[in-house]
Amino acid sequence: MSTSARPAPASTWRDHTLATLAAAGYRKGGARNAVVELLDRQTCALSAQEIDDGLREEGRAVGRASVYRILEMLTELKLVQRIDVGQGVARYERHQPDGDHHHHLVCDECGTIAPFEDPTLEQAIERVSRKLSFAVDEHDVVLHGSCKDCRPR
Repeated sequence: MSTSARPAPASTWRDHTLATLAAAGYRKGGARNAVVELLDRQTCALSAQEIDDGLREEGRAVGRASVYRILEMLTELKLVQRIDVGQGVARYERHQPDGDHHHHLVCDECGTIAPFEDPTLEQAIERVSRKLSFAVDEHDVVLHGSCKDCRPR
């Protein structure tokens, strides 16, 4: 399947994703649409298990293997970003077509993940990119530590 086709601009990540899949020659699928719709409603990254659990809670039984295949396909098409948060856990979140993104704080004790944005960090990444003449296509920053509930008092 060709990934070079460019779909028309869409108003939401969901619309953009479905248009990109159609332009790449993928047929519509109930399981794929269920995963896309669930991801479209999220504000931060979810594990494949959390996606599977969320679909089941909605009464949309999608096989776990299908969830993994769909996430892999969406990642390959750069519609979803795979974020390795450590301890063998990967999370997935929407890859916004306009490049808007956030980074993550991960509590190594309880597994809580919190998004954060920092314009100064983005400027530093851009500065390093220019200094080293290296084109950074995308980046992910994951900071590990202890959340306020797990931090020793």
